Amino acid sequence: SGVAWNESQHCRLLVPEQLQLCRRHLEVMPSIVRAARRTQALCQQSFAGMRWNCSSVRRAPSFGPDLLTGTREAAFVHALAAAAVAQGIARSCASGELPLCSCGPGPSEPPAPGSRWGGCGDNLSHGLQLGAAFTDGSARAGTGATPGLRAVNRHNGAVGRAVLSDSLDTRCKCHGVSGSCSVKTCWKGLPDLGEIASDLKSRYLAALKVTHRLVGPRKQLIPKEGDARPVTEMDLVYLINSPDYCTPNPQLGSLGTQDRPCNRSSAGSDSCDLLCCGRGYNTYTEEVQERCHCRYRWCCSVVCRRCWRSLERHVCK
Repeated sequence: SGVAWNESQHCRLLVPEQLQLCRRHLEVMPSIVRAARRTQALCQQSFAGMRWNCSSVRRAPSFGPDLLTGTREAAFVHALAAAAVAQGIARSCASGELPLCSCGPGPSEPPAPGSRWGGCGDNLSHGLQLGAAFTDGSARAGTGATPGLRAVNRHNGAVGRAVLSDSLDTRCKCHGVSGSCSVKTCWKGLPDLGEIASDLKSRYLAALKVTHRLVGPRKQLIPKEGDARPVTEMDLVYLINSPDYCTPNPQLGSLGTQDRPCNRSSAGSDSCDLLCCGRGYNTYTEEVQERCHCRYRWCCSVVCRRCWRSLERHVCK
């Protein structure tokens, strides 16, 4: 992302649906690259203690079956990527990085008493528009992708952008003598992407299994189970059940959990019982060196000794 994008060298690496946008908006591509890297990091962080730990996202764009077949995991990644791209563009506009856009438009509602609209808000509308054009182009692509899979990918991308839109809130800076905050300048800003990832993780856990079926004149995504609630624009959706990710299965995109570190004292998804899928675990003891007996020396440093400590590690069989 630190290198200027070149139309012939870089744009041709994208799918055809994204190629034209890349050529027209070369200046926005570094923002999109940063968003992709942030998506990878946050996905792995969000699922670090689960059987599926999002390690496969590092293979982008050569994804495996876990992210190409309409799974619940693919729903999360598509939604987070869509939100990340839109947020990245919105913030790049406000920072002055992009020449064709600037600060977001001022809010239409009156400011709160004692405050005024000002500053430079994130340009959410531009981020949503350009972000949708790019990520929906990716959702439409893919050799052998069925209409149902493309519809699911587009829907989940829209969910990511909707969650991002709902997160836009008011930020203020105080002005006044001696910090009295007699006047506040306020603007609309987006939160850190980590908050969006946390929201989408909750939606991942409550995702709906759907089918792409003709309803009236056009096909729609409807719940697979007849007694399930209707799909809303804020629901993540998926087409097929995920494997349990306990054992390696390349055809399903499962890497297994053997040799994964687990937490023996936890009752959550990172516990040795759940993460090791009942196979048990091995315990290893290792000696680690750390700073100890630190004291402050006048003036102005901290002096420490080096101590060795035994540390137990638990690893799935």
